[in-house]
Amino acid sequence: MSVTTQDAAAPAEHVDPAPRGRLDRFFEITRRGSTVKREVLAGLTTFATMAYIVVLNPLIIGTAPDKDGNLLGIAPVAGVTALVAAVMTIMMGVVGRVPFAVATGLGLNAFVAYAVASQMTWAEAMGLVVIEGLIITVLVLTGFRKAVFRAIPAELKAAIAAGIGLFIALIGFVDGGLVRAGTGVPLQLGSGSNGTLHGWPTVVFLVGLLVTGILVAKKVKAGVLIGIVATTVVAVVVNAFAKPGAALVGGKPNPDGWRLNVPTLPDPLVQKPDLHLLGNVSFSAFAHVGVMTALLLVFTLVLADFFDVMGTTVGLAKQANLATKDGTDMPRLGKVLFVDGVAAVAGGAGSASSATTYVESSSGIADGGRTGLTSVVTGVLFLGALLLTPLVTLVPSEAAGPALVIVGALMIRQVKDIDFTDVGVAVPAFLTMTLMPFTYSITNGIGAGFVSWVAIRVAQGKGRQIHPLMWAVAVAFVIYFAINLVKAVTGVS
Repeated sequence: MSVTTQDAAAPAEHVDPAPRGRLDRFFEITRRGSTVKREVLAGLTTFATMAYIVVLNPLIIGTAPDKDGNLLGIAPVAGVTALVAAVMTIMMGVVGRVPFAVATGLGLNAFVAYAVASQMTWAEAMGLVVIEGLIITVLVLTGFRKAVFRAIPAELKAAIAAGIGLFIALIGFVDGGLVRAGTGVPLQLGSGSNGTLHGWPTVVFLVGLLVTGILVAKKVKAGVLIGIVATTVVAVVVNAFAKPGAALVGGKPNPDGWRLNVPTLPDPLVQKPDLHLLGNVSFSAFAHVGVMTALLLVFTLVLADFFDVMGTTVGLAKQANLATKDGTDMPRLGKVLFVDGVAAVAGGAGSASSATTYVESSSGIADGGRTGLTSVVTGVLFLGALLLTPLVTLVPSEAAGPALVIVGALMIRQVKDIDFTDVGVAVPAFLTMTLMPFTYSITNGIGAGFVSWVAIRVAQGKGRQIHPLMWAVAVAFVIYFAINLVKAVTGVS
């Protein structure tokens, strides 16, 4: 079942395939059951749900010191983040022709900031990111990445899609303040000491969740985008009257404040981008930190990026009704994976950290996006964000969070394709779905699913049914999960 908020976005075989112009023919808009208007609105929705990266990435990358104590700076990182997202998302739309947006990968950026740059200069850290991207690109060109995609069992692909739904829903709940770090428990409801809801921003999130849910349930066109816009308006009004402030004021936590952006009109609205970080790359890390350390860092980056994107691509393709019935392929898969590999290189070369396909693209798909035109629109909006970076901060995470929760609810429906009566399927599928949100990592969920699938199938005497690439990837994930043990054995810090 495809995830859609409108009846018109049905599988292509149910629509008149006759193209209506050059744009239609190029993007196959009619053939995929969409319209130009729907694609534009979907692009707006995707941008609205992921524009936060222009604010969040600078807070992670721009404020973390390298081994010499140097900072990249918030304003320069904001500029290159928007530029890389714009160029690579447009490239994904034109070359891959799918509604997948691209930007700096969360998780990967934190790893680069706190595990890589802490051991070397920022230029050297970005050099390792470029190398990681080149390796990913070579794996695409050799056909290896596509082969792995096709080797994944259909049940695991369904579990990956469902797990991503749970993962982005958790992101939405956390961004909205509904789920917080607990007192005596890992997570709890709200910021109250006994797990209660507090603060006007949380009220805004709940209103947005209700409004967006109703719009999607009633199949309102662009329901997710309307929900984000309406919730942002509510947030601006609430902030003007209640003034809850930011979640961190003068270094002191304010649990009832806005978690990322305070929804006020910025001054100035237009600001010239600082792009001096472009090309600030060095490949001397191997000499400074040692070959083994550098190789382990690159290996970790490659494996995390490789399977994070693999999982995201599987989930988005199924949601957009682009995957084949058995889930083993999708149109222009090789080109989609190629663009993603190039994006990793571009992210490193731009000092924005590795760029990757974004799971938030699911919001635009949920609003009917089916073609690369959606991505082109999103990319053009990121170009605008280069000059309007201050305006991007108008949308608080409490207004974007409800969209992620609703889309997550739609994606979880993929569990219908999983045979839970077969324990050999149920356990890997369950681990895949639950470890994504529980460990806040798509890669961890996929790795657990691969390793357990192979182990259980072998124990069941079904080892010959396992694709050779599944064996290879499972072994790679065992190394990935045991990386600290490998470091201890080899003596690498």
